[in-house]
Amino acid sequence: MARLYFDHNATSPLRPAAREALIAALDAGNASSVHAEGRSARAKIENARGKIARHFGVRPELVVFTSGATEAANMVLRPALAGLACDRLLLGGGEHPCVVSGHGFAEAVRVALDGEGRLDLADLRAKLTGPGVPMLALQAANNETGVIQPVAEAAAFVHEAGGVVVCDAVQALGRVDCGFAATGADVLFVSSHKIGGPKGVGAAIFARRAVTPAEKLLRGGGQERGFRGGTENVAAIAGFAAAFSEVLAQGAAEMARLGALRDRIEADVLALAPEAVVFGAGAPRLQNTLAFALPGFSAETMVAALDVEGVALSSGSACSSGKVSASAVLGAMGVAPEVARCALRISLGWPNSEQEGVAFPDILAKVRQRMSQRR
Repeated sequence: MARLYFDHNATSPLRPAAREALIAALDAGNASSVHAEGRSARAKIENARGKIARHFGVRPELVVFTSGATEAANMVLRPALAGLACDRLLLGGGEHPCVVSGHGFAEAVRVALDGEGRLDLADLRAKLTGPGVPMLALQAANNETGVIQPVAEAAAFVHEAGGVVVCDAVQALGRVDCGFAATGADVLFVSSHKIGGPKGVGAAIFARRAVTPAEKLLRGGGQERGFRGGTENVAAIAGFAAAFSEVLAQGAAEMARLGALRDRIEADVLALAPEAVVFGAGAPRLQNTLAFALPGFSAETMVAALDVEGVALSSGSACSSGKVSASAVLGAMGVAPEVARCALRISLGWPNSEQEGVAFPDILAKVRQRMSQRR
């Protein structure tokens, strides 16, 4: 059997439609040029922008293409906005490193997670008290556990305090409704390669002009209506738009298919190892994500051993230069360090089949038995 790729929350393989659109646009001209080749490139970009804007119900000029979610987070998490100034930043306890390390505030206050990995709304309300305008950065769904966050409830509290909500919708896009109406957020950011589009492109999406950044992160030739300097990556944007269209067209049916596959794998893991711990099992989760631990088997060892057997999965976030290290998310959930060190993540996507789900437990059992003999 071909390798089992179970790491879509890190990167989902390029969809054929995205590959086709990407290749077709590789020779596109510079979108800032006024000749025919430039106008053709501009049309590709604006077509992509329009698709995203229509889906999120905003004007096209409120969609800004970036090099990915990390740049988008760095762009939008700034105190000075076009219509107001934010004085302090609150971060959900499980935020991605691009948020934790990428913001432009002097300091940030972390809001606790409960034992299932959801934001503690009581702790949020307590930390919203005080002077000044707050900004909350909260992901729609956690990249490691798949736990879906109560963004709408949190946004209601933040808006009551006169603040702004920035939502990392990277893992949620195409998996759950992460639009402005569903989340109550003021700013969203998304990434192409999590949905089967090209790497190196994403977007920041603003509900209104007042919450756009007052200062530009990348200064240059005034591209992206002045929000982001630099020649646009036309091919990547075209591929992103193709993946975006396809994932939205598949909709709930595809998520139901992946949910059934995830549930089967989860049941088989628990049958094989009743002592296994499933993280976030009592909370709403993305249907494609299973985070679990086999106590006594280190994640580093298991990831390597499963890789040898033809299975690609991870121990959590892939955004730490390839390191297998203790999960800050599981720590914020109160998971014991000796259990957190054993955490594995399966994240499914468009190419995964039922046959792969059937094959995985036998491979896991083989690896577990071999590892047991070495302990």
